[in-house]
Amino acid sequence: MTEEELLAPISVYQASFASTWAGDAPLRSVRFVVLDCESTGLDPKRDSIVSIGAVAVSEAQIILADGFETLLKVSHNTAATLIHGITREETFNALDEREAMQGFLDYLRDGVIVGHHINHDLAMLNAACERHFGVRLRNRHLDTMALTMHLQTDGAFAHNPPIPGFSLDALCERFEVIPYDRHTAAGDAFLTAQVFLRLLRYAERNNRATLDALTEPFHPVED
Repeated sequence: MTEEELLAPISVYQASFASTWAGDAPLRSVRFVVLDCESTGLDPKRDSIVSIGAVAVSEAQIILADGFETLLKVSHNTAATLIHGITREETFNALDEREAMQGFLDYLRDGVIVGHHINHDLAMLNAACERHFGVRLRNRHLDTMALTMHLQTDGAFAHNPPIPGFSLDALCERFEVIPYDRHTAAGDAFLTAQVFLRLLRYAERNNRATLDALTEPFHPVED
């Protein structure tokens, strides 16, 4: 395969932003990509992605047919990889990082990225993209924890039981999402998508019905 053929998915990814969602786009018109990455550790410079799981949300529903899952080669076992239940031996036939990122970007296109504590995932994905293609992700993104804190500040949950916390487990408990397949990329992406659907309903009822309002960064008010 030529270098041009290898980079074709990157060109398609970049071209998808020529016409994408405006900030005032209604939320139900947007293709959200809810994702999770498992990695060998927390340092994007030294650690690498072990697996990526993603599923799309559009028209206020999870689109199971629009999903992505891949396993990447692991050079050595770490405490983090053992938590995910993935060992080096299990990844002998997995994709290398470049192939995995080509497939992921071809799937992602201009989807709005959603995740819980998404900054780590973005840092790992950006590091991989820069290593192989010299690009960074251009997608809008939002953190379900930040959105939950926005909605709490907006008073969206005033008539409901208090939220027990802002971890993914706590939000699953609050919104009665069964935490099945926890600590796998695909499993956590699907759990986050279910939580995100609940949050979208609150957002639409509390003046956060556009993409700009939904993706607004959360800045805590200092006392």
